[in-house]
Amino acid sequence: MNEKQAPGWVRKRFKGNKIWMETDDQGHPLVRNEKVRIKYQLDQPHEYWVNLRDLHALDSPPPETVEHRSVKTVQRQNPDGEIPPDSIIIYTDGASSGNPGPSGIGVVMRYGEHTREVSRYIGIATNNIAELEAVRTALVELKRTDRPVRIHTDSGYVYGLLVNAWKAKKNPELVESIRKLLLQFKDVQFVKVRGHQGVPDNERADRLATDAIKHRSSGAAVSG
Repeated sequence: MNEKQAPGWVRKRFKGNKIWMETDDQGHPLVRNEKVRIKYQLDQPHEYWVNLRDLHALDSPPPETVEHRSVKTVQRQNPDGEIPPDSIIIYTDGASSGNPGPSGIGVVMRYGEHTREVSRYIGIATNNIAELEAVRTALVELKRTDRPVRIHTDSGYVYGLLVNAWKAKKNPELVESIRKLLLQFKDVQFVKVRGHQGVPDNERADRLATDAIKHRSSGAAVSG
């Protein structure tokens, strides 16, 4: 099958990724309520409805300039002026003893006076996988996608993949699953922080990840 043509579908670019867009018999987009149906793979059941204006031709600017336009960069130097008061604030971290070796994740989520912490053992993995899994877990745990979300990470690997649109040479399935989750949120931004620099919630996320390895814990702790 020609990559750029399939019955009822046409290749487009969505936030830097190649996708299939549903079309009518004349090859025009099938628009419903200003949205069109897309798939990342035709032989998979997962499908998404997105705004037609967010789809571009394959020869549009490269992924570095269009991918994750809704996932913005927030400078750590002035976070208070950038973060809306109703934001869900998240800190994530991953740890691996051996790399690869026994690994754990730590997540701290705050909304107003409410706090939720996740400390979970994820088995044998690399540190990069643990860092990514911490972000994925945080997104899955969130019940609201309409509130602003600010995810803090000290992982340059995570930041590069999810903000700077690095190509996922390793762990592509995990990276793609996170990118798809991000599309569900109205406003999600990443904040790059420096690790082990005394940022309280970042240090707490690190402890939660390392404690999960020590105790082989697969649960979540809730407070606040």
